[in-house]
Amino acid sequence: MELKDKVVLITGASSGIGEEMAYAAASKGATLILCARREDKLEEVKNRCLSTTTSDVYIYPLDVSNPDAIEETMNKVKTEVGIIDVLINNAGFGHTEEFIKYDLNKAENMFRVNVLGVMYLTQLAALQMAEKQSGHIINVASIAGKIATPKSAVYSATKFAVIGFSNALRLELAPLNIKVTTINPGPVDTAFFDEFDPSGSYLEKIQAFVLTSQEVAEKTINIIGTNKREVTLPLSLNIASKFYSMFPRLGDYIILNNFDMK
Repeated sequence: MELKDKVVLITGASSGIGEEMAYAAASKGATLILCARREDKLEEVKNRCLSTTTSDVYIYPLDVSNPDAIEETMNKVKTEVGIIDVLINNAGFGHTEEFIKYDLNKAENMFRVNVLGVMYLTQLAALQMAEKQSGHIINVASIAGKIATPKSAVYSATKFAVIGFSNALRLELAPLNIKVTTINPGPVDTAFFDEFDPSGSYLEKIQAFVLTSQEVAEKTINIIGTNKREVTLPLSLNIASKFYSMFPRLGDYIILNNFDMK
């Protein structure tokens, strides 16, 4: 898809992958709608985008765990900007801990952000896209939604849910000419790991697979308008996920002996 003057909405756009997606989309002339909780950071990203594009950049502070706020924001976007051409559900968070010790209040909040927030936004965006019989919905999942590791039970569950949701949605929206793609990055060197892995032990074990946020962002923006079903990064983890699906018992053995995180 030629992004010039196309309306692209990105959640989690104040930092990390979402911020880099904003810069990549701005460089291609997209009209940007940037959403995140931190308005001050959104302003910084907006200003940097405007230094590289003549297209409009709008910011809407948004907590994606709040369905009422999502509906209010999407109504404003439609009235003030127009119908969305591309939705990138990027907002999300996670942390590691043994499940038997896990605070399930945290689990509920993670599902509200990582799964239900995606669903609420997607439904409202898809209704807009259906009006013009075109659009692209991109859901940022994770390699954790394909290969689970110890102490990531809740986070992996949210990302498995995003992948399953996206796979069904792709089939439902195909007759409306609305594409659905999942992005499944491996570990990305962002502030995400400050909360996901406070001790640094997990990141140390998988250092060889760590991506930059720019790599993920560029791959994501470049597949807009294509029929890509999913993108799993890096290539080594894409191969590993296929191996795991074919040889799950062996995969479990390898994971248990390399990712126990004790």
